[in-house]
Parts: sequence; C-alpha cells; structure tokens
Amino acid sequence: MPTDPFVPSTPSGLSTPPPDPFGWIDEEARRRERSGLVRTLRPRSADSALLDLASNDYLGLTHHPVTTGAAAEAARRWGAGATGSRLVTGTTALHAELERELADFCGFEAALVLSSGYAANLAVLTALTGRGSLVVSDAANHASIVDGCRLSRAETVVVPHADPAAVDKTLEAHEGVRALAVSDSVFSVDGDAAPLARLAEVCRTRGAALVVDDAHGLGVLGDGGRGAVHAAGLAGDPGTVATVTLSKSLGSQGGAVLGPARVIDQLVNTARSFIFDTGLAPAAVGAALASLRLLRADPSLAVRARAVAHALHHGLTGAGLTAARPDAAVVSVRAPSPAAAVRWAADCRAAGLVVGCFRPPSVPDGISRLRLTARADLTDLQVQSALATIIATAPAGSAPAGSAPDGADGV
Repeated sequence: MPTDPFVPSTPSGLSTPPPDPFGWIDEEARRRERSGLVRTLRPRSADSALLDLASNDYLGLTHHPVTTGAAAEAARRWGAGATGSRLVTGTTALHAELERELADFCGFEAALVLSSGYAANLAVLTALTGRGSLVVSDAANHASIVDGCRLSRAETVVVPHADPAAVDKTLEAHEGVRALAVSDSVFSVDGDAAPLARLAEVCRTRGAALVVDDAHGLGVLGDGGRGAVHAAGLAGDPGTVATVTLSKSLGSQGGAVLGPARVIDQLVNTARSFIFDTGLAPAAVGAALASLRLLRADPSLAVRARAVAHALHHGLTGAGLTAARPDAAVVSVRAPSPAAAVRWAADCRAAGLVVGCFRPPSVPDGISRLRLTARADLTDLQVQSALATIIATAPAGSAPAGSAPDGADGV
C-alpha cells in the first residue's frame, strides 16, 4: 500500500506523529500555574454593580454623556474606522483638531495622535534615537518604555528609580553622544511622581533631551489638569517631549506625543509605530476631544481626583495598613505575599469592590500590593464604603498588631 506523501514515515513505513511545535507552551503554562501567576480575562458587564477602584478612568469621563455622545457622532460622521494609516487616509479633520487642542492645553508647540500610549512611547524612543546614541531609563519605567528602548537600537543604561544624580553621572560618562533621558511622570505601581524639574536641569546641562511619559499626570496634576510636565514648568521647553494616553483621564482610547514642531515632524517621517499603523478610530478621537473640553471647562475635576486619592490614603494608613503616599491618583497598598494579594483582591470583589492586584514579576521590587485608582466622580459615601471593604478584608500581616480602623474622612 503506498504511503501518504504528506505524513512523515519511519524507514519501516510506519507513520509517526510530527513534533508538536507548541509543546513547550504546555510546560510554560504548568510553570505559571505552579507559581500562581496565571493571568485570565474577566469580561465585565456594561451595567456592573461593582464599585470600581481598578480602572484608570481618573475623571469618570468614560460614561459621561458628552463623551459618549461625541464618540457616537464621530462614528456616524467619519465611519467606524480610520480606514488607513495616518499618512494615507487615516487622518481626519477631527484628528487635526484634537492635536491642536491637546498641544494648546498642555502648552506645547505641536502634538501627534497615535493609536495608543504604547505606540506613542515606541514612536518617540525609536525616532529620536538609534545606533550610536544613548537612552538613560528609570528602573521603574513602564513596559512600553522598556520595549521602546529595546527597539531603539541605542545603548540603554537603566538607572536607579527617581535618581537625577545617577542620570547626571551616566550622561557625563557618555559626553559627546546624542542622548536622551526617559521617565514616567507618575509611576503606575506606587503612584509616586518623578523629580522632573531636576531631571530637566540635568539634561539641559548635559545637552540631552528629556522624554516624559505623562500618562498618569494628564488630567490629574498641574494647573487645571494640564499634567505633571506642565506642573514642573517644562511645557514648551525646547528639550522636552511628553507622551500621553487618551485612555485614562480623557476616558477614551489612543495616545499622543507633545513637543517641538520639529520633533513631531521627525516622528511623522520616521516613527514606524505611527507610519505603519492604522489611524486612531474617529469615535475615540471624538470622545477624547470632548473629554478634553470638559476638563478645560471644569478644572475642579483634577482637584477632586487628587482629593479622593488622599482620602483613601488617609483612611488606609489610619487603619494601620501600609499605603504609599499618592502624588496623583494611584494609591498602592502593600500585601504580605503574592498569594495574600490575590486573595485580598478576590475578597474585595466578592464584597462588591474591584481593585487592582500587582505582584511579581509585574512589579520589579518584588512587593505584592493592591493598586487603587481614585476617580473624580466617586462620592464621599463610595470612598468610605471602599475603605471599609479593603480594611475588613485585609489579610493577616497587612497591618501591625493592635491597629484598628478609624473610618474615612470626607473629601
């Protein structure tokens, strides 16, 4: 009987199964399960009754009727998608309008909208560096910055967290090399702010550019929520570039780069994550533009988000829990172990509260924690309810012996 030419055979003619090209994935999955590090997708319903302290909707604008109405109108007018890359058919008049208003609000000469904040960081770090150049990166920077550094082909030196002296020393050791320093403005795990003014001074002295990811600063920090870069007096600085996301305080989707016009032109011509990516969908552009205008009209939104964060911190530390002081809208609460953090988050959810859960290897310091995000639309009663739930479900070892909850202050 002839053998099937498409089935590998042994010399004796017996068929043998081909090697499994993804067999290694099974062992990886078993390793993750043994370590308790399996990630799962958990679809949420549109009308969930859970109190949300896990999302990045800092100003509570995602469901604002003006924001959703603008998204719907943009989709009706411009279509469901951008139809192509920004350089072909993916730029609408709405994109240009958002770029003008973002640049004006944040105090920069020009802006460029991309499909995500992740793409914005990749664009900046690859278009402004290259072989023979230097990138100095904070050890706690976001994964998108880490990946941008890897793709840049520049020499990357990772320096200790929030340490301008280490940045200065590194730049001094590479004198004469085209260089930039890059840092988050507000770090997403603990919510602490970078020393931007001192970093800018170091970069200015050494002739290096400064790139700041202001994803967690826009809408929360600075005059009227103009961001951490604006608050540090660096808006419009000729040596400073900022990246932002439209998916946090602006309640939409997408990202943007803010900076000198010549930097934006460089990105348009050379940034692969801009050139070869489909433009941001008109609905997301319309929603972001509407939210930006809401923020501009009501600067108290930024003040409220910060006040809620401080109320959460005060209530948690008053109960004896270890919580990092928030510089923006992120409040980090230490857990005694990775397993305890997972159980704590699950117990909160069972009690009607959604919180973030960060643990190794996602956190570089190895400390497991709950991550809470303040929102400007939370009421005092909701803040008090959230505090009561977190404190009541805290695992053993989360607070010193003898500590007792003392409730939450109004905000």
